[in-house]
Amino acid sequence: MTTFRWYLLGLLALFGGYVALEYYRPKPLDWSPSLSSKDKIPYGTYALFDVLPQVLGSDSVASVRQPLYNQLLGAEEPHLKSGRSSNVDFADDSVDAANDRAAAELEAASLPLVSTRAHYLFVNQEFTATPLETNALLRFVAQGHDVFIAAENFAGRRGHALTDTLGFRTYPADSSFAQVLAPGAGRADSVALHLLRPVAGGPQQFWFNAAAVSYRLALMARPAHHGATLAADAKGRPVLLRLHHGRGHFYLCSVPLAFGNYWLLRPRTADFAFASLSYLPAGRPVWWDEYQKQGRAGSQSVLRVVMAHPALRTAYYLLLATGLLFVLVEARRRQRIIPVIKPLPNTTLLFTRTVAGLYKQGRNHSSMAEKKTALFLDYLRTRFHEPTPDLADEEFRERLSQKSGVPRARVDELVRYINFARTAPIVTDRELLVVSRAMQDFKRESQ
Repeated sequence: MTTFRWYLLGLLALFGGYVALEYYRPKPLDWSPSLSSKDKIPYGTYALFDVLPQVLGSDSVASVRQPLYNQLLGAEEPHLKSGRSSNVDFADDSVDAANDRAAAELEAASLPLVSTRAHYLFVNQEFTATPLETNALLRFVAQGHDVFIAAENFAGRRGHALTDTLGFRTYPADSSFAQVLAPGAGRADSVALHLLRPVAGGPQQFWFNAAAVSYRLALMARPAHHGATLAADAKGRPVLLRLHHGRGHFYLCSVPLAFGNYWLLRPRTADFAFASLSYLPAGRPVWWDEYQKQGRAGSQSVLRVVMAHPALRTAYYLLLATGLLFVLVEARRRQRIIPVIKPLPNTTLLFTRTVAGLYKQGRNHSSMAEKKTALFLDYLRTRFHEPTPDLADEEFRERLSQKSGVPRARVDELVRYINFARTAPIVTDRELLVVSRAMQDFKRESQ
């Protein structure tokens, strides 16, 4: 093998080793808080969802991948248009909010809730709900169901309907609002959370990283809502509330990261999530919301409409196969670019000059005179159609004079020069020039 091939094999081996190293290298740990039941990362909820049937004492735990309105009312949420009075000048936001609330109450009152009785669980960083969804959720709880929501922010997509109705807020623990509730509160590396109504036989205090439990709950003075604080931090700021609404309850938690895999698999903090969920009545079916984290069930590809119909799917695959076939055939038919080759130069004149230079190096030009004479005789043969020019024949010279129009005397003089060039042993430069000029003059006069 040549040296180049050894170098090529070495480069291929290095490239293969690099690819294998990157493939088998441990992946960096993903600390993003997805809180999804399918994720096994530190802040996924795979572990909690796996043990949820044992924690809640239910053999029916379903993952919900549709909007809250569809799940509770069994119908798509309508797109409502808010009317606006033309003779009253209100702020846009207040008019929209009032119209949305009125439309939500009217729409929710006209559709019955599904008959299934279940707990509804939400574990998100942000809980979002439209006015129609909030109204349906309030009706759902008022009929005797329980809803557990763990989130740091409860702002709806078009307002704060849930927080305004239930009379609570969430706020960062180190914000100015927190300083008002607990003057002198400082930020520590870890935070202790304790259960105010502990479960029998379980721990009462849990230590978390301050960044993981950075939000607190606060009850507003109005509207007054009956409830109880189930868990709080060391300064008494609530992190888990139970609020009564009709015949059911809302369980609100401001530390959703405490339900993640990282804290759930640590022995000293796992019981906080289990104790928080144990307040829910056992034995009921459970709905675990994944819509706000993963979206609707099914393919999210941009081609999902094409793939959903057999005809469109077949046409798409046929288009791909045709495109691939076209690329392969076109690549085989197309040739390489033909390079532009410059035409060879005409070197006849250069060759003639070179040969003439060789002849001029000597003093005897008899050979050149003989060649010029032979060329002139060939000219007479082709120009005047004389098969065998005989310069010694009187009749030939007479015919040549008549055909060319050159006087007989000039023809005889030309013949004398030609005979001299053919018979002279030595032809000088001057003699060759005289013979050449005589031939040129004859050609010019015979045109």
